[in-house]
Amino acid sequence: MRSFKQIVTDFGWPRIIIFLFLVLLFLMPPFAKVTGIERLAGVASISIPASFSDVFNRFGQNAVFVLALVPMIQSGCGLNFGLSLGILSGLLGATLSMQFNLHGAAGFFGGLVLASPFAVLFGGAYGMLLNKVKGEEMTIAMYVGFASVFFMSIMWLLLPYTHPDMVWGFAGKGLRTTISVENYWIHILNNFLAIPGGDVTLSPMGVKTYEFLFPTGELLFVALTAFLMWLFMRTKTGTAMTAVGSNPDYARAGGISVDKMRLVSVIISTFLGAAGILVYEQSFGFIQLYTAPLAMPFSAIAAILIGGASVNKASMVNVLIGTFLFQGLLTMAPSVINSTINSDLSEVVRIIVSQGIIIYALTRKTKVTK
Repeated sequence: MRSFKQIVTDFGWPRIIIFLFLVLLFLMPPFAKVTGIERLAGVASISIPASFSDVFNRFGQNAVFVLALVPMIQSGCGLNFGLSLGILSGLLGATLSMQFNLHGAAGFFGGLVLASPFAVLFGGAYGMLLNKVKGEEMTIAMYVGFASVFFMSIMWLLLPYTHPDMVWGFAGKGLRTTISVENYWIHILNNFLAIPGGDVTLSPMGVKTYEFLFPTGELLFVALTAFLMWLFMRTKTGTAMTAVGSNPDYARAGGISVDKMRLVSVIISTFLGAAGILVYEQSFGFIQLYTAPLAMPFSAIAAILIGGASVNKASMVNVLIGTFLFQGLLTMAPSVINSTINSDLSEVVRIIVSQGIIIYALTRKTKVTK
């Protein structure tokens, strides 16, 4: 049996501290309500069931993004700051799905199918570029991610979309900044086998809103995707990919094509980024274009680093733990702080937490295999 000290060492003090802080944030509202502490009166108004619902929902929204980082990390390409290419592929698939007037499950999965060719094309070009700049992948990836988002900001205005729910009404062309999927495939995953609970409120239209709603379908999709990735990493190709990331010279001596494995990892990562944005959109309810994808890779990277991954090693456990801790913290901390001091600092807190985690993780001493 492992000792307590070994367990603590394996899990890591940063994750333990963040987990304990997250537990404290969940305990503060009941504590304030029971004790009647005036200073925490605002905290007492926070609904714990609703908070749990938000945490699970945000976990499901973002987990596939975080999972998309695993193939590139394992192949030695580092953290995928160019995940925006996958997100843009998914945005193209989503908008084409609406252009073709697809609804329900056909709209969501149709968007995923339509996004696939773009993910392969963009991922293939991106992978070939990274193979030319070995050792500088993360720096180049960041430039690629930013450049692609701004290039597509122009293309969203020029592409020949015509659907009235997407184009600017005054011009009749060019896509809107924010497009609602409410009448198409909103919550198509979230509502599948969803478990409601808590207080129920009725809107003027008679629509029921539950205090707690466990997004079963969304989490099942995440679990299935993570399981398939886990299986893939144990196939011959997945093992070769890990070997390339661990020791490229040894892998090359064993007859493995280093460039090919790296290319495959980038394409898979790009495809998962496309799937991730579709999962996010069906839960969030909107397609966000133009500069919206800029910050998304940073949140995914922060989550996988907080889960214990490094720039050259990642696992499914890192993905699941990191996403839960990171999204839990981003959900609870702003709510508790805002209600305690009676102010709105939610976005400031999110920026401080996410960027602080990235800075901490990237500045610690990490051995990177060349």
